Order: sequence, then C-alpha cells, then structure tokens
Amino acid sequence: MTSPTTRLIIGCGYLGRRVATRWVKNGDMVYALTRSSTHAEELATLGVRPILGDVLDPSTLTVMPHASTVLYAVGYDRTSDASKRVVYVEGLRNVLAALPTSVERFVYISSTSVYGQSQGEEVDETSPCHPATEGGQICLDAELLVRETLANRLSTHILRLSGIYGPGRLIARIDGLQAGRPLQVEPNGWLNLIHVEDATTAVIACTNHEATGSPLTLVSDDRPIQRRTFYETLAQLVSAPVPKFECSAEVTSQIGKRCNNRRLRDDLGITLAFPTIDAGLPHAVTAIAR
Repeated sequence: MTSPTTRLIIGCGYLGRRVATRWVKNGDMVYALTRSSTHAEELATLGVRPILGDVLDPSTLTVMPHASTVLYAVGYDRTSDASKRVVYVEGLRNVLAALPTSVERFVYISSTSVYGQSQGEEVDETSPCHPATEGGQICLDAELLVRETLANRLSTHILRLSGIYGPGRLIARIDGLQAGRPLQVEPNGWLNLIHVEDATTAVIACTNHEATGSPLTLVSDDRPIQRRTFYETLAQLVSAPVPKFECSAEVTSQIGKRCNNRRLRDDLGITLAFPTIDAGLPHAVTAIAR
C-alpha cells in the first residue's frame, strides 16, 4: 500500500479550503498554515491538519511538515496592519526561505491584474505585463520572487486567476442590486471570471500535471463578459431591478482586457464545469439561497 501524498496549503481560504477538501477526499495528508485558532478548529473538522503560524513572522515557520506539494494562496486581509506589499512579497519571501527540502512542487496563486491592457485587448500567457495598478505590480513582483528563488530548485507553477466567484462571493453585489443602488462601473467594460470550483480543478490539475511546458497558466472561463451583461443576468436571477450605471469619464475610458484560456484547456486538459456565467451564476445564487 502506497503512503499518502503530503500537501501543505498556505492561505487556506475561499479557494484553499476547496482544494484541501478534494485532497483529503483523495486520501492525501493535508496540512494548512493559519494565524487563527478558530480557523484551525474549522480546518480540523474538514480533515485538515492545522499549523498555527503567520507568514509575516518567520519564527512561526520553523517547523514545516515534510510536504511534497505546497499551494500558496495567501490573500490580503483588509483588516491587517501590514500593507499589501508586505503581505504578498515579504510574507512570501519568509515562506520560501522556510520551505523544507521535501518540497517537489510549489504552486503560486497570482492574478490577471498583472496585465495592464485596458482597451479590450485579448491577453494570454505570452502577453506583456505592465500593471496599471499598485496591486497588479505587487502580484507581478511576487511572481518574480517565486521564479528567482525557486529556479532550478524544484517544479514551480504560477496560476494567474481571473476574478473568482461562487457561493458566498456575490452577497454584497446582490444586496446592492436589490436595493437599486447605481453601480459605479463602466457597463461596457470587460469582466474575466472563474468559478471557484473550476479554479479548484485548475489547482488540482496543476499539481498532478507532469512538469512540462510553461510553468505559467492563465485561469479564466471560456467567455469574457461585459459588466452590463453580468449585472443584468445576476439581477434577473435574484429578482432585482434592472441595474443602473453611473461612472466617471476616467472609468469609461478603461474597458479592461479579455483573457484567453486556451492553455488552461489544452495544456492542463481541463473541462470547465462552469464555462460561462450562464451556468456559474445560477449555481452560485442557488447555493447562497440554500
């Protein structure tokens, strides 16, 4: 009988917990780093082995499990006293310095905000990255840190995720639509989305995939969609009024980019469960109602 694969998740939140659940169901031994004892108890109920620690405190990272796979999916806590750059770059630097020698594969969750295209251009993994926002530049700097630190040491894969949506991620938007509040966005601007279950599938596929080809994949669904269509579709699903839009001339001049997911489908062999919002939004809204 083969021994279970040991996995470590750093940043076991909205995405990480779903990955953890699938790994546990697969019989893997799954550890997760968390700062909160409450979260540690919640993770334990999922069959995950929690480790109390903080990426910003190297002294808490001295005892890492001998995992073969590490998923790094740390998000920014807006209640944190630390800046986004400190969390995303310095926290990552601390973890990379503490990785045990057992690690064979490191998967880093990044963002399509690294692209700065804003006039409806199509982007893929080969497109130039000139972030238009501070957050996008921070994500790109973190990617560079992963590449420079782990080059020639172990297999790395960077997943650039579009906006994640799914159960529990639409509540604020639904409340605003039902209240009839005007939306401060450009209705003709492009949205690139990925359902959380498909993002989870991408992580699993990435960690099971042979380390060939490019160590970078853009994770987005099959159809970029304009904000007007997204909000009108969501409004219909929750019986809200037709959305109203109010935005400045500066916002109107920025219509965003359109993400191409060809490599996600072709290289990782993924068939999306929710290839467009036509399937994904009803699923998310129904889950919220339940």
